[in-house]
Amino acid sequence: MALDRGAERVLEMVRLSGRPPYETLSAPEARELFLTAREVLAPDPPPVAEIRALSAPRATGATIPLRLYRGAVTSRAEILPALVYFHGGGWVIGDLDTHDSLCRHLANAARCIVVAVDYRLAPEHKFPAAVEDCFAAASWVAQEAAALGIDRERLAVGGDSAGGNLAAVVSLIARDRGVPKLRCQVLLYPAVECGMTHASHDRFAEGYLLTRPTMKWFYEQYLREPADVDDWRASPLRAADLSGVAPALVLTAGNDVLCDEGEAYARRLQEAGVAVQSRHFPDQIHGFLTMGKIIEAAKPALEEIAAALRTAWDTR
Repeated sequence: MALDRGAERVLEMVRLSGRPPYETLSAPEARELFLTAREVLAPDPPPVAEIRALSAPRATGATIPLRLYRGAVTSRAEILPALVYFHGGGWVIGDLDTHDSLCRHLANAARCIVVAVDYRLAPEHKFPAAVEDCFAAASWVAQEAAALGIDRERLAVGGDSAGGNLAAVVSLIARDRGVPKLRCQVLLYPAVECGMTHASHDRFAEGYLLTRPTMKWFYEQYLREPADVDDWRASPLRAADLSGVAPALVLTAGNDVLCDEGEAYARRLQEAGVAVQSRHFPDQIHGFLTMGKIIEAAKPALEEIAAALRTAWDTR
């Protein structure tokens, strides 16, 4: 596949850096490496109207850290739509800081509130801990919408990579439980099939940042046992019925081990009667949306995501 010049530059930077593969590191070491990379690749964080630290309750009595972003040129008096965002990182790495710039950009471009979720990570907290945290956080945002200045009738969930997996699963749980009511699910190069059975895992097994060995390591850290692969809360592509979930935006990158399964999920949603907007970036690599300092295409792609959110929130 052809590569965007910015994506080529990122891959060359990684090669020249001698960065060790994540699967050769401990989870804490991998997290530190991921954060350092984001500092190099992410654009400077744009200013927003407000940033607030929040927390949502867990069933265990502990709390889930959240970070609320209110888009620029909005006031606290305005009731705004909201995107509950789940960061990527293979359920093992990533946090509120690694995706700070992306969340700020979406809050500004969509003129909304973004609530980022700091869910529990593996291997310290195995599946389905992240699922439980993300659903609890989305439910809490809906419940507390009035106090947060959010229009609970205009909620969306979204995430990239592992976060896209969690957004898809939360959307399925919300359908089954009837709450929270979601207007949209934003699935950005999502991981939706833990079996790694699609051909793109072979086409881009090495050399494209997210490799097959790294993806295998993420699943080994996240899942409790091999049987979890068949659980739709881990592999939403294996869910028996996708009908009735929130309309979806599914974004895929052409040079990505997760490309084929993301496109397969979009097709299954469409076959189930779900409104789907598919957006494919054939010359991009996994993770490009958070690499805007190097990959210029990230900014217009984020603008497209924001436009899709605005449309979903305005559709009755």
